[in-house]
Amino acid sequence: MDAAGKSGNDVGGNGRRDEAAVIPGPSMHQFPPRRIVCLTEETVETLYLLGEQDRIVGVSGYAVRPPQVRREKPRVSAFISADIPKILALEPDLVLAFSDLQADIVADLVRAGVAIHVFNQRDVAGILAMIRTLGAIVGAAERAETLASGFEQRLATIAATPRPGARPKVYFEEWDDPLISGIGWVSELIEIAGGEDALPRLRFRQAARDRIIAPDIVRDAAPDVILASWCGKKVVPDRIRKRPGWSDIPAVRNNRIVEIKSPLILQPGPAALTDGLDAIVTALWRSSADGDS
Repeated sequence: MDAAGKSGNDVGGNGRRDEAAVIPGPSMHQFPPRRIVCLTEETVETLYLLGEQDRIVGVSGYAVRPPQVRREKPRVSAFISADIPKILALEPDLVLAFSDLQADIVADLVRAGVAIHVFNQRDVAGILAMIRTLGAIVGAAERAETLASGFEQRLATIAATPRPGARPKVYFEEWDDPLISGIGWVSELIEIAGGEDALPRLRFRQAARDRIIAPDIVRDAAPDVILASWCGKKVVPDRIRKRPGWSDIPAVRNNRIVEIKSPLILQPGPAALTDGLDAIVTALWRSSADGDS
């Protein structure tokens, strides 16, 4: 699921936070911080884009952007689980986390004396603010402003691009069992790409549990396009087609069910504003004869 609701396995594979004794670690005594651990993907990618990747000493196991991160940086966490002793052994002077779902990890690190910054961006404006804030934290405010301004210009250009037809109604599926939809930044990106969110009221609900919907709601919304990204799990369009009552949904009837890979769209950072948005544009405005992605 998204950064507001996805779960992951522990680095050690037990699916739980490492419960080893917490040994006090270093706190931040200098600016900018020299040794940073990133517990989610978007701060990793942002630091690389800022040219500040040498400050990173540990990353989330989900971090795949840029590709070299998997060979350059040790993995220390999933999303709601982390190897606390491994993080402390890296002697970070700052750990970057995201949302209340990482509260248990953050609490352990705070008790160990580690400095933490917790981001909580849920929309496009929040993503841009995260980039600017992170740039300031590492002493690269000017580069961060250039990066964020470039993204803003890109979004405006895509939003202003003439489209060949009426706005298609789009249902985005973050998870399949139960059905979860309505991530704030994805809803906005659908509109920027020239579509209309089929369930726009959900975008203001932060927690994934508050965005669980019944299949009938999607059927009644009658989306023209279904975009799906099942948090690292491969999307199976045939399972979507076979849901009771869904055969008459225009997207199903016209074979417009498209998977967007999770690293592109489910992390509220640069990937969503670039490759994720591009994938939405392609899904909405390609010929429906192209079939499934």
